[in-house]
Amino acid sequence: MHPQTLRQYDRLGLVSPRRTAGRGRRYSLRDVATLREVQRLSQDEGVNLAGIKRILELESEVERLQRQVDYLRAYVEPGRRVFTADRTGDVVAVRRPARATRQVAESGALVLWRPSR
Repeated sequence: MHPQTLRQYDRLGLVSPRRTAGRGRRYSLRDVATLREVQRLSQDEGVNLAGIKRILELESEVERLQRQVDYLRAYVEPGRRVFTADRTGDVVAVRRPARATRQVAESGALVLWRPSR
């Protein structure tokens, strides 16, 4: 692609490449895939840049909503009623073991769940 085309796509927000210390653009593999999709929509399908931007926004929204649906399905699915914190501190649902046993430490401060074998 021509550098001016890449600058225009960057200005329009179609891609957001990282910058080097000298302000050069560094494109990730995801950026390259997006640029190829932009080129395909523009050249093969005849979509203008505003339309391409809207298509990309909608595709991103669909992906976000699909992740949310998957999470909510896991949340209400029978057998998925055990919750824990992930690395970021968010509460997530995890699969409950088939049968859990409860052991309390001598101080009574710790509850350990172990799946039965």
